[in-house]
Amino acid sequence: MSGRGWLVTGGWLSIGAALLHLGCIAFGASWYRFFGAPPLIVRGVEQGQAWPHLATLGIAVVLGIWAAYAFSGAGMIRRLPLLRLGLVVISAIYLWRSLDLPIALVVIPEAVSPFVIWSSLIVAVYALCYSIGTWQAWRALGRKEQY
Repeated sequence: MSGRGWLVTGGWLSIGAALLHLGCIAFGASWYRFFGAPPLIVRGVEQGQAWPHLATLGIAVVLGIWAAYAFSGAGMIRRLPLLRLGLVVISAIYLWRSLDLPIALVVIPEAVSPFVIWSSLIVAVYALCYSIGTWQAWRALGRKEQY
């Protein structure tokens, strides 16, 4: 797969994650609980507090922006500011987030839950898509006109 293909895949994965976050807002505590939200967040939703929904909306917006950067890097939309830097930072954040499982296994093994396992593995795929795509498209990302 080309750098463009990896970035398109990463962008769609980020869109999917954003939509799941919006689904949590729309469908409530059962969705938050199913997708592994911490008990504090689930309780806040059950008590009708706004902050869990606002935080989740913020995450969905960030994921949408990250998708836009992937699509921009793939040449699907106009070039966004600081494209190379943005894609490197997004790749690093996804990579960092994917390290929850290995860190938990070493530091606090009792904290390893199915959510930690699955979310770490899934986010590792996101990190790979953004990282490989950025690396393969690096030269094209530096040009005014891509692909």
